[in-house]
Parts: sequence; structure tokens; C-alpha cells
Amino acid sequence: MSFQAYLDAVEAKTGLTPRQLLELARERGFDETTKATPILDWLKDDFGLGRGHGMAMVHVITKGPRISAKHVGSGGTHADSSDELWLDGAASKPDR
Repeated sequence: MSFQAYLDAVEAKTGLTPRQLLELARERGFDETTKATPILDWLKDDFGLGRGHGMAMVHVITKGPRISAKHVGSGGTHADSSDELWLDGAASKPDR
């Protein structure tokens, strides 16, 4: 599953886009200095997200939407089409 696919699944599970979850995280005081555990606990308690989907959001909350180019265009299982994650919802994704 690609990184973007995890974020699309987070949206499907929560009904919120990754950007909306990021905004809620900021309102709770989560930022680049926050450790993963409090974010994971919040995502599990409030949205029922498991560790894998939660860690995708932890990355966005603590590191932003840019990912390593390692898997971009690799054609492998974890391949992403871009090193920039789309946070505004699967339905509005340009390459959809």
C-alpha cells in the first residue's frame, strides 16, 4: 500500500480529509515536536484508527506532506506517484 493510499484510507475511515485531521491536530497542540504516542492515542480514541493508518497521519502532523522520493515511480507495492502527499481528499486528487 502506498503512503497516499494510507491517507485515502484514513479519509474513508474517519470521514475527514487528512488536511482536516491535521487542522484538528494543530488545535490540540500537536506539531513537529510531538511524539508519536499521544497522536496515535488521540487518533485511536477519537477516530478508531489503528497503528498503520495512525502512523501515516503522525508523519503528516510532525513532518508535513513531503515524503522520501525512495518509492516514487518505483512500481513496487509501496510506490507513490509523487513525493508530495495529497491532503485535500481522494475525490479532489488531480491524478484521480
